[in-house]
Amino acid sequence: MIDVGLILARFLHYTATATLAGVSFFPFYAYADSEPETLNFWRRKLLLWTAVVALFSGLFWFVFSAATMSGSLADLANPEVVWAVLRDTTFGVVWTARMFLAVAIVGVTAMCLFSTATVSRDSITPLLAAALLGSLAGTGHSQIEEGWASVIHVASDVAHLLAAGAWLGGLVPLGFILLRYDMVNREVRPIDVDRILLGFSGMGYVAVATLIGSGLINGWFLVGSVANLLRTPYGQILIGKLVLFAAMLALAIANRLWLVPLMSRTRTDTSGGVWASRLRNHVLGEQFLGWMVLLIVSILGTMRPAIVQ
Repeated sequence: MIDVGLILARFLHYTATATLAGVSFFPFYAYADSEPETLNFWRRKLLLWTAVVALFSGLFWFVFSAATMSGSLADLANPEVVWAVLRDTTFGVVWTARMFLAVAIVGVTAMCLFSTATVSRDSITPLLAAALLGSLAGTGHSQIEEGWASVIHVASDVAHLLAAGAWLGGLVPLGFILLRYDMVNREVRPIDVDRILLGFSGMGYVAVATLIGSGLINGWFLVGSVANLLRTPYGQILIGKLVLFAAMLALAIANRLWLVPLMSRTRTDTSGGVWASRLRNHVLGEQFLGWMVLLIVSILGTMRPAIVQ
C-alpha cells in the first residue's frame, strides 16, 4: 500500500513539475512576438493548476516517503517522527525547500492569472519552475556518490530533468494549439502554426541531445555495465523506459521530417486537414508515451540502483 502510494505520488509530482516547466518555457521559442491573448490566458490557467498539483502531490510524496522510512503511516501521527525526517534526512531538507518554492510558484501564477496587466512574457515563473524541476535531482539516486562524482551526477541529473520538462511539458500547449487549429476554416486560425512547429522542433533537437548525453552519464553511475542492465530488475525496467523513449523519438522524427512538411505543402488542399489530424494524433501519442516514461521513472526511484545490487 505504501509503495503504491509512493509511486503514484512521485508520478503525479513528476508530471506536474515537468508540465509546469515546459508550459512556462513554451512562449520563449514558440512565438516571434507576443503570445496571442486567448492562448496566454489558457496557459496561465494551466500553470496555476499544475502548480497546485505540484504542491499537493509533493505533500503526498512526503507522507509516503516518511511512512516508508518509519515503517507505517500511523507513525506519522508522532510529530517527532515527522520532524526527524524533515531535519535528519537529505530528502527532508530538500523537500522542505522545494515546498516553499512550490508555494511561491502557486502565488506567482495566481497573480499572473488574475492580473489585469497587458499580456507579456513572464520571466519569473520559468525560473521558479526550472528550479523546482531541477531540484528533484536532490531527492534521487544522484546522492549516492561523493566528491566530484556526486557533482557530475547531480549536474547531469539536473540537465536531464530540465530537458525532459522542456520536451514533455512543451507537448501540452503544442497539442492544445493543434487541437484548436482548423486547416479548412482559416478564420479560426489565431497563430502562425508553422513557426510554432519549427520552434518546437528546434527546442526538441537540444532537448533530445541533452537527454541522450545526460542519460548515458546517469546510466554509468546507476547501472555501470551492460550485464547489470540486462540481469537486474532495475536494469530491465530501465530498458522499458528506453524503449518508450525510442518510440517518442520515432514519433518526433516522423513529425518533423514527414508530417510537418506535408501539412505545409497541402495547406490549400482538402488533404491538408488529414495531415494536420495525423500530426495532432502523433503529438498526443508523444504525450502518452512521455507519461509512461515518468511512471517508470517513479518506479525506478523507489528501487535500489543496478550498480549496488
